[in-house]
Amino acid sequence: MKKIAVVFIAVLTYWSCSQVPVTGRRQINLLPEGQIIEMSFASYTQFLTENKGKVMANGPEVTLVKKTGDRIARAVEQYMTENNMAQRISSFKWEFNVVQDKAVNAWCMPGGKVVVYTGILPVTKNETGLAVVMGHEIAHAIANHGNERMSQGLMQEMGFALLDQALAEKPEATRTIFLSAFGVGSDLLGILPYSRLHESEADKLGLIFMAMAGYDPSEAVGFWERMSNIGGQQPPELLSTHPNSETRIRQIREFLPEAMKYYKPVQP
Repeated sequence: MKKIAVVFIAVLTYWSCSQVPVTGRRQINLLPEGQIIEMSFASYTQFLTENKGKVMANGPEVTLVKKTGDRIARAVEQYMTENNMAQRISSFKWEFNVVQDKAVNAWCMPGGKVVVYTGILPVTKNETGLAVVMGHEIAHAIANHGNERMSQGLMQEMGFALLDQALAEKPEATRTIFLSAFGVGSDLLGILPYSRLHESEADKLGLIFMAMAGYDPSEAVGFWERMSNIGGQQPPELLSTHPNSETRIRQIREFLPEAMKYYKPVQP
């Protein structure tokens, strides 16, 4: 009972002080960010090792992903600094990798660890389309959505166990929850889906980040239209929680005037 009370107090503390950039929504993040970042770096390294044969070392795809990622990362850092939130990304160590896989997916772990699967590149079509995807996935990390999902997963699977206790008692189960919460891997049958609220927040943040990086945010409409037209009965992972694509695209169109305020085309 004492442990439950301690956790409950922690929840209230986090809820009262943690907010999502742009939307200002208050969050419940049970897990210390330092531990999340530490686990992220270790898990990212392990993922790259386990998929060594599929991680591309060079090629036009790699060049494009790294170039786009670097531009968006600089935009994120600028945005966070200008809005007095630089501390939120002080532990980030940006890294961008391309994995040869037919999955129509990409993800970003806490700390700026990004993977793009080659299966999504035909849908992005060009650098601006890729910026839509990378801006969106990086936005999930900036908004701490993964922490929210993992907090939920730990509570569902292990009651009120804290992260240290969960790691000690059920390390494999905890790692599975961690990877699932951040969408790691191409086989996402067990993923903890982002909520529609999370997706909407990531769309908005992502549009701002890509605009600040010099990419036209209006191109997001075309990308999500292309995404909605593929996959048949089984939608791509990025659409798994969004059966109503028309609603999403409408919301993006509505937010575009705000995103365009940040758009400064890069001079050739």
